[in-house]
Amino acid sequence: MGVRDSNGVSGKPTKLLIWLALGALAVGVLIAAYAFQRTDAPAAEQPPLAEWVDVAGKPVIGKGPFTRIAIDDSRYLVALGLIHPDPVSLLAAWPQDVNRLGEETYQQFLAKSPNLAQLPKIASSAGNFDAEALLAAAPDLALLSLESGITDAQRQQLEAAGITVVIVDFFVQPFENLERSLRLLGQLTGREEQAEEFIAFRAEHMSEIAERVAALPQDDRPTVFLEAHAGLNPDCCNSPGRGNIGDYLAFVGGRNIGAEVIQQSFGKLNLEYIIEQDPHVYIATGGPHLAQAGGLVVGPGFSPETAREALAKVSARPGISGLTAVREGRTHGFSHQLINSPLDVVAIETFARWIHPEVFADLKPEDTLAEINRRFLTVPYEGTFWVDLD
Repeated sequence: MGVRDSNGVSGKPTKLLIWLALGALAVGVLIAAYAFQRTDAPAAEQPPLAEWVDVAGKPVIGKGPFTRIAIDDSRYLVALGLIHPDPVSLLAAWPQDVNRLGEETYQQFLAKSPNLAQLPKIASSAGNFDAEALLAAAPDLALLSLESGITDAQRQQLEAAGITVVIVDFFVQPFENLERSLRLLGQLTGREEQAEEFIAFRAEHMSEIAERVAALPQDDRPTVFLEAHAGLNPDCCNSPGRGNIGDYLAFVGGRNIGAEVIQQSFGKLNLEYIIEQDPHVYIATGGPHLAQAGGLVVGPGFSPETAREALAKVSARPGISGLTAVREGRTHGFSHQLINSPLDVVAIETFARWIHPEVFADLKPEDTLAEINRRFLTVPYEGTFWVDLD
């Protein structure tokens, strides 16, 4: 990944025009897709459970509301916590992937619901799917990620045992699937009204950004290099491609340099390609899971000073330190814990302010997160979730 053709990109007018056309198309598609989602019927007009399909296009078989749910990603606790006052009370099993949730957030959930530590363990969506562990946990609902790897045969096996299987997605294709997934959670748990309330809140914030980006000239799309899990290992460099975080960058009027060479949602760029592209903005993502590796640490439990020091370290690596974005002070760090959940609206607002500071100077993602904590979340997200390298 990251090796370009002999023509390159920089300095070639034809290639630049193609980039601009593709960028315009990408933003147009994302904004149109988002606008289409806003035409969905309100909760009261939604079809009954028997007529619903999950994000994999499979019918939802079973009768809710469900009260024994197995999840394959601990961050689904956050999604459930937006619409239910005690999400742990709904769980029958989880992957115990505390690294994804973050130790501080896990401890908050544990303080509220001590039985979380005793719940059975099932496979994480980051590993191989394990039907036997799910069967042993005997949930009434298996809430699985789009990337879980479950086969049709395994799904049939679980359903034959009386386990309803539902695939959701907050990360791979967020603009297509996030609202659908949260709406499904509302119906599956009998919390439709609460789900619709948060969907409306998120939509209001997203629409404001979409309107401003639509008014930007098509050639005003700063290049962005987003390095996911910055400093995780010595080789360079994790990057979104087409989908997931890359969609966020396009939505706020940026041009993700990974999208040209990474066809899937996530992959790697080589350092030579990044240097040649010389992006206008550099964004690193990280979290508590990178502490031992010496990567970017940011999130609950880390002070702004510690996060800024970690960002300075990862941006000082050979090759990265010479990028225009780093030399001119457009270097930022963001917590991965705020991605892969409906809280992505906070990430989107933050990225918008970094990529188009003159257009989005009035955005205050910190106020958005504070309102989410106050109005929705059972366990509030508190801490340093983003940082700038001045």
